[in-house]
Amino acid sequence: MRIRFWGVRGSIPCPGQDTVRYGGNTACIELRFPDSGRVIIIDAGSGLRELGNFMMAHDLPKGPIHTELYLSHTHWDHIMGFPFFTPVFVPGTKLKVFGPVTYEEDSLEKIVGGQLTYRYFPVRQVELAASIEYHHLKEGRFDLGDGITLITKYLNHPILCLGYRFEWQGKVFCTAYDTEPFQNLFCTDSADPSYDEAMAAEGAAVAREQNQAVEQFFANADLLVHDTQYTQAEYDAGKAGWGHTSLEYAAAAANRAGVKSMALFHHDPMRTDAQLDALAASLARSEVAGSTRMFFAREGMEIEL
Repeated sequence: MRIRFWGVRGSIPCPGQDTVRYGGNTACIELRFPDSGRVIIIDAGSGLRELGNFMMAHDLPKGPIHTELYLSHTHWDHIMGFPFFTPVFVPGTKLKVFGPVTYEEDSLEKIVGGQLTYRYFPVRQVELAASIEYHHLKEGRFDLGDGITLITKYLNHPILCLGYRFEWQGKVFCTAYDTEPFQNLFCTDSADPSYDEAMAAEGAAVAREQNQAVEQFFANADLLVHDTQYTQAEYDAGKAGWGHTSLEYAAAAANRAGVKSMALFHHDPMRTDAQLDALAASLARSEVAGSTRMFFAREGMEIEL
């Protein structure tokens, strides 16, 4: 498997002189299987535009582009690149779009393709030259053909969000974003009038079980791409419930799960290159990573498993 990062930011694109080295585009990852020529894309953030241009230059000369797009969820920073993905304007392109849908009355096609209406964009979805199929995806295990197995796992985010685990020829590539640790939602203060001991205990048990299930999902991965938008101090200072993880928690979880390498991902748009460098240096000095190799993802970074 060959993995390339085309967008590594969260929330909103943030191009500029302070984000040149790590990149300012939102989430988009390319996954290639050289033996079969299969190309899988994970998320359609603003980084999808450059990936589309690359495919036009390097893939289209070999024949029509056939590819699959897996969306972690449908927040705008993860779908905003779709209208600018050039292959969808080219006859012969075949694109399959997979992803979770939080509101059943709004299909994946309506949510993603609905960006292409005259209200927002000069081209309507019905005018696209490509053949596009939309598939509602849930938690489970799937045989994708060509020896590729996909396992999906619901994560903890304000809307339905899936993590993806791709297994191929003994190698495992996994994503776990956007997500944060599951928390006990019941009152735990025994002095509070609303406190219920049984409910508090049950809430703690459910949160613990779900966090263990997420770690089992990415256990022993060769490469895990994990949400690390915040530091623990930032998370504790008011970011809990926003759907993102601290780098310290993610590092400890990856180490517990026996992950070989982890790419820290979904960088906060306010985080500069210099600040990411400082965080990387601090992480290298700490012991939280354990035996897991950890690094901050950068646009253009390529990894072969």
